[in-house]
Amino acid sequence: MSELIVKPAPSPGPDGTLLTVTPESAGWEYVGFEVVKLEEGGHLRRETGENEVCLVLLSGRADVSTREGAWPGIGRRMSVFEKTPPYSVYIPDGDFYEVKALTPLELAVCAAPGRGSHPARLIGPEQVGVETRGYGNLERQIHNILPEQEPADSLLVVEVFTPNGHWSSYPPHKHDRDALPEESLLEETYYFRVQPERGFAMQRVYTDDRSLDETLIVKDGEAVLVPRGYHPVSAPPGYDVYYLNVMAGPSRTWKFHNDPDHAWIMTKPKEA
Repeated sequence: MSELIVKPAPSPGPDGTLLTVTPESAGWEYVGFEVVKLEEGGHLRRETGENEVCLVLLSGRADVSTREGAWPGIGRRMSVFEKTPPYSVYIPDGDFYEVKALTPLELAVCAAPGRGSHPARLIGPEQVGVETRGYGNLERQIHNILPEQEPADSLLVVEVFTPNGHWSSYPPHKHDRDALPEESLLEETYYFRVQPERGFAMQRVYTDDRSLDETLIVKDGEAVLVPRGYHPVSAPPGYDVYYLNVMAGPSRTWKFHNDPDHAWIMTKPKEA
């Protein structure tokens, strides 16, 4: 199996943790990511330490509290494939968060270095930017949960719905050079859900010199590490694909570079 694929545990750990990516396990510097599954009445409490955290309620409802804020009864969708924007909570470094599941809960814990610049806050569905990107079989739905226009120190968080038979993160693009204003260096994780669950997604991760060149078969509940290179995704016919992206790097801005061999695809053909 590719070292870029992170598989979930067979069952959640004592605190509900199902999947974990740390900077140490990924061999990089900024991004941490976890998936926690709690049964109704389950409880999670953690310190943020030196990281800021964005909790994304992938599915289910919960009470969430931090040192200076509490948000009871948040959450609406029971499946990511309802395609409605999620509830999320931003928590700065040097704080804590406490989560009590009111229903079965799937929670994404997105982390990156913080500087204590912003208070904890709720990010409600109405604050999530929704857009349709691409055309034809490049079309996909985007939920901008924590984009660069919204306050945070390091984190960028977005979720993408790719219909069956479509491509996303396409044309292939990369953001692996600290060369602003042309390109930013951002590590990235992809957390995949597939419907029906027996299906799969395909993702290619490759560099210009092909020192990294892998084509991955990704199953429901798995994550992919993108340390560098281009990283397009394909949803096979019959299987809708969801993924949650977490990005962070030395500068909190998303400036990408399209693969020059395929950049022409973004020029939509004129109607006859």
